[in-house]
Amino acid sequence: MSIYLPIAEMSLNMLILIGMGGVVGFLSGMFGVGGGFLITPLLIFYNVPPAIAVGTGANQVIASSVTGALTHFKRGTLDIKLGILLVVGGILGSCLGVELFTYLRKLGQLDLIISLLYVILLGGVGSLMAIESWRAIVNAKKGKTVIVHRPGHHSLAQRLPLKMRFRASKIYVSIIPVLGIGLVIGLLSSVMGVGGGFIMVPALIYMLRVPTNVVVGTSLFQITFVTAFTTILQSITNQSVDIVLAFLLMVGGVIGATYGTRIGRKLKAEQLRMLLAILVLLVCARLAFELFVRPDDLFSLSFIGG
Repeated sequence: MSIYLPIAEMSLNMLILIGMGGVVGFLSGMFGVGGGFLITPLLIFYNVPPAIAVGTGANQVIASSVTGALTHFKRGTLDIKLGILLVVGGILGSCLGVELFTYLRKLGQLDLIISLLYVILLGGVGSLMAIESWRAIVNAKKGKTVIVHRPGHHSLAQRLPLKMRFRASKIYVSIIPVLGIGLVIGLLSSVMGVGGGFIMVPALIYMLRVPTNVVVGTSLFQITFVTAFTTILQSITNQSVDIVLAFLLMVGGVIGATYGTRIGRKLKAEQLRMLLAILVLLVCARLAFELFVRPDDLFSLSFIGG
């Protein structure tokens, strides 16, 4: 059952697109990530132009993130105060990212840069998470208490000025790294079409010491607003958001996120982190493979709007 995508200018199977959205939404609800790091590569693998995949992928993230964030809000595992500061930083990052996206597109290097960024970021973050999660799982089996940081040790986030207390997260840290994390996520969202949860989740856990159960809901809260802002900017600046494609992905994303959140509650924190790490590394390996494989067409022609 094919459907024509007006902005992408191609026809694709509607059920497959809804299925993609459902799978990504399920994983979004389970891990607290927007899912953009999955949906963008999936769309590219399905021959959707990278520029359209990035712009529309960011839009799909909104649906699954809203569903997951609302669920966590009802359960009391969402830090609104922390989330708002992350959103402020994210909006600033998105503005910078859209400008960079436009510049790279004009240079004709957008496809290569997107793929390289995915391989580097996913490979690095996935490896670090896998190592830490494995240690935590082994310690848990041995009956050892898992210590995230040394007693008496103060991280950089705790030594910086402009401190603020976040009661829901039970932390007292500077707002500077909070805004910095948000800015980086916003930048990645606009350039790569990701929600940024695969970086935000470990950053909040290991840099700010936010409890894992609160991280998931807060991450989804930030992702919702930043990706919505990014989608609007991409649509106005680069006309790279396909409404039909976005709608189909959102339908699947909402359904998947509902079930993903339920499953996520049944797993331990270290198990969730390990599963997310494996998922990130698999996507990284697939993209890296594509970079080294000889393409079917060595040359291609494309129109770049002025």
